[in-house]
Amino acid sequence: MGSHALLSASSSKRWLSCPPSARLCAEVEDTTSEYAKEGTDAHTLCEYKVKKMLGIDMQDPTDSLSYYNEEMERCAEEYASYILEIIEDAKQYCKDPLVLIEQRLDFSRYVPDGFGTGDCLIIADKTLYIVDFKYGKGVEVDSEDNPQMMCYAVGALELFNNLYDIENVCMVIYQPRIENISVSSMNVTELYNWAENTLKPIAELAYEGKGEFKAGDHCQFCKIKATCRKRAEYNMELAKYDFEEPAELTDEEVSEILIKSSDLVSWVSDVKDYALNQAIQGKNYPNLKLVEGRSNRKYLNEEEAAKAVIAAGYDPYEKKLLGITSMTSLLGKTKFNEVLGNLIYKPQGKPTLVLESDKRPAMQINDFIDEREENNYE
Repeated sequence: MGSHALLSASSSKRWLSCPPSARLCAEVEDTTSEYAKEGTDAHTLCEYKVKKMLGIDMQDPTDSLSYYNEEMERCAEEYASYILEIIEDAKQYCKDPLVLIEQRLDFSRYVPDGFGTGDCLIIADKTLYIVDFKYGKGVEVDSEDNPQMMCYAVGALELFNNLYDIENVCMVIYQPRIENISVSSMNVTELYNWAENTLKPIAELAYEGKGEFKAGDHCQFCKIKATCRKRAEYNMELAKYDFEEPAELTDEEVSEILIKSSDLVSWVSDVKDYALNQAIQGKNYPNLKLVEGRSNRKYLNEEEAAKAVIAAGYDPYEKKLLGITSMTSLLGKTKFNEVLGNLIYKPQGKPTLVLESDKRPAMQINDFIDEREENNYE
């Protein structure tokens, strides 16, 4: 087996929900996106920052990082500071907490060939802390009932439960680019019950390529999401509303459509991307053809174009104030707040319908009515 386990912790949400997907995904060649490479660089930098803070010798990797920039530097520094905060808090009730960085964790007693790498483990008396750094900003990750974190926790207990009297596990997702720090806790008994009664039996099914296919939000990072029949059936259920007899949909039907709409849009996009890649490689689809997309005109040489416009007596450049994010990067958070703190405001967001599981509080209809004219909502 290569460097990636068939039943990895990072993909556990998918194979726990859809066991047969594990073997099917294993048949598809691995590809590494630019986002994944960027994340790898960020993890490397974080490892260095934390080890440096702890006095552990490690060569500065900055010059070798392809995606290094000021944002990555800031995120790594903040991550190291957060780890230090946990350690200092732990020292209030534990004289000498054990800190492990990039620790390999083996949970193969419950998952065949199961292993992963914990970004940071801290053991302080009866509490085990597991911190996972996420550099991505596309999806907010929650630590509550997070199978990846729970697999890591099981692996850590396999290593240390005989050495330490651990009673509780504190799991932390640290996602700095969207200011998400998600913290949740489980007692060891609950965790072992989950590992024995849920993780182990489903992992055995997944390893053997058995079990039932199931579509859901876990499909997002599945390698066969574009061609999976179960996902197609799941999304095509919305087509039944084309044949509804009543003139108007019921409230329940409207709710069902909206709840599934994001999955439907995502599925169609995945199928289109897959088909386009296949067509570029020579595949022909019935009633479809490959054409050249629309494009915009571009300067052959921007510097020469600017010179030509200046020579004609015009100013070719526009001046505009930097946006909030760019200005924060320019000044730094502290200076930004010092210089512009009293000149920044956050207007009320436009009303939008979301799932009940969304963390934002429900908007009061009176608030919307009061703001409607001011914000010109239609």
